[in-house]
Amino acid sequence: MIITSSEIQNNFGKYLKLAETEEIVITKNGKKVAQLTPYSGVDTPEHWVVGESPAAYKKAGVRVTYEEFLKVAEDGENRYEYIDGEIYLLGSPVYAHQKAVREILGEFIVWFRGKNCEPLTSPFDVTLFKGEKKDNACVVQPDIFVICDRENIDEKGKYHGTPALVVEVLSESTRGRDLIKKLDLYLESGVQEYWIVNTESAEIYLYVLKNQAIEKILSFKGDEDVQSVIFHGLSVSLKQVFSKSR
Repeated sequence: MIITSSEIQNNFGKYLKLAETEEIVITKNGKKVAQLTPYSGVDTPEHWVVGESPAAYKKAGVRVTYEEFLKVAEDGENRYEYIDGEIYLLGSPVYAHQKAVREILGEFIVWFRGKNCEPLTSPFDVTLFKGEKKDNACVVQPDIFVICDRENIDEKGKYHGTPALVVEVLSESTRGRDLIKKLDLYLESGVQEYWIVNTESAEIYLYVLKNQAIEKILSFKGDEDVQSVIFHGLSVSLKQVFSKSR
């Protein structure tokens, strides 16, 4: 059965019942983006993963432990994030996303050269802890992040620390997670500055985070340069980030 994302949102209970006996394909803007399949009754890792598409659904209330997530991540070839007990499968970014990442990272590499902090980029796991609870681990792969605590890279090359600055480039599939879940995660884990890059509106929003609260929000657009608050002198031209390649 093929239905639209709007129809399943309005009649989720109905289609959840139908999914017990048949596969239901969900479309958005005429394209197939997800499907509901009959539940086998076995909680295998495949049933724990949430797809990147905003129209993807999974069994409500299912949570996995950090150890279970590590098993899924280590046994598979895909990229995942783990936030508040849920596993998210990461998809492939589009050109505009990668163009923005490249331009910002290039400026970061030059500016941080020879300094105590360094910029890194995905794919690379960042293990964070919300609040003071060290048993509340979350694992994300930010598009770009700056670390000043290299001592938190373990002998296996894994990073269990708190980046000073994080940059996330929005995409259709991750917009909600970047704007809500990750903002909350970065806020509670001690990240000091969070950039959200919107390639559709050609804007960059800068959140200054302090004491688990948003101290200020700055917006940059047009021919402006993003000016970092915590790294004085670090700036990135929006004109360059959002320029069209010839």
